Amino acid sequence: MKRMRSQKGYTGIDIAISVIVIFIFVSLITMLIYNFNSSADELKIKSDATYIAVNEIEKIKSLGISEFTGMDKTTTVDKDGNSLIKQPVEGNEGFYRTITITDYKDINTDESVMKDIVKRITVKISYMYKGKERNVELSTVLTKES
Repeated sequence: MKRMRSQKGYTGIDIAISVIVIFIFVSLITMLIYNFNSSADELKIKSDATYIAVNEIEKIKSLGISEFTGMDKTTTVDKDGNSLIKQPVEGNEGFYRTITITDYKDINTDESVMKDIVKRITVKISYMYKGKERNVELSTVLTKES
């Protein structure tokens, strides 16, 4: 009676299955790393836009309401003739600023009750991320001091 020896080694099917499992594992890890880095990049850009918006609000507060007297939501240029719509932010490539000025309105009547005494100034910073326009918007209220 002949004895069969045990055969050691790998077959082609064993190797193919191993390669497929490794490929799936590496693909999943790569996708997770990409998503993590993408989220971190988006957060950094949004943080930069927020920082720019805060600086713009501070500049506006330092100017005071007198710079915005006579302006409303239809105003597209400031008193010096500079556009208030989608202006590039100086020193920050890829960011654009839009400033909107509105009079305070009574919530019940929606009429301007304090024209040129109280103004709401909104700063919108726009930027592109992954082919889509994104925005950060901050507002402040300026009042006329006696």
